[in-house]
Amino acid sequence: MKFVGIIPARYASTRFPGKPLALIKGKTMIRRVYEQALKSRLDAVVVATDDVRIADEVMDFGGRYVLTDPNHRSGTDRCREALDLLDDAFDAVVNIQGDEPFIDPEQINMMVDLIGRDDTQLASLAKRIRLEDELFSQNTVKVVMDKEGKALYFSRQPIPFMRNVDATEWLAKGMFYKHVGIYAYKAEALRKIAQMPMSELEKSESLEQLRWLENGLEIRMGITDTENVSIDTPSDLQKAESFITSQIDSNSSMRSLSGAEAPQNI
Repeated sequence: MKFVGIIPARYASTRFPGKPLALIKGKTMIRRVYEQALKSRLDAVVVATDDVRIADEVMDFGGRYVLTDPNHRSGTDRCREALDLLDDAFDAVVNIQGDEPFIDPEQINMMVDLIGRDDTQLASLAKRIRLEDELFSQNTVKVVMDKEGKALYFSRQPIPFMRNVDATEWLAKGMFYKHVGIYAYKAEALRKIAQMPMSELEKSESLEQLRWLENGLEIRMGITDTENVSIDTPSDLQKAESFITSQIDSNSSMRSLSGAEAPQNI
């Protein structure tokens, strides 16, 4: 099978216009995402954008891009158009979020392994919730899975509900997972879901993956322990700067202990 990583990158973000071009320690966000994706086992990485300014940046650092319609309702739809625009034939697509400049290449490899299975048409990741703020935040999407690791439901509310247990004890007595926003699709499945009309569950929770479940498709979930750093607003850039600083400090400590050069991965 051939796998392509597609990074949807639109310019006109409501909360952070021009976000893909924001500088983080001298590199644009889109470049950092692209370079992390190149470290995975993908056969190719492509930026799918709606804006020539982003396309120019990708071209400047030697990346690959396609220009797509600015009116797509989601990154999934943008990935579908990008797949159809590519000259190469790919069997599966990994949709890599353009606002996670430090995405772990191993998470991408997990997606390659999941979507490479014959019995998997759609795949994504989940991480166990450890913080109460995340559990009860509507911005943190929760997921419940069956015994085979297939998603049963996604919600902005805590799921499952723990009856007769005080909410302050839920994390101690239950197991909750948050959805990590990376997807993989077999090529035919991606084209199929892009043609589906918006569903009622999707409208209620504003979560496109509910449209897929509501139409009877299965989403196989992998479990990751890695905490992702996503950039949603200009103020979040400080998180990215702090992350890089912590990585530099960690590498410096490694050099001090080993007397050798620690790998630079920033």
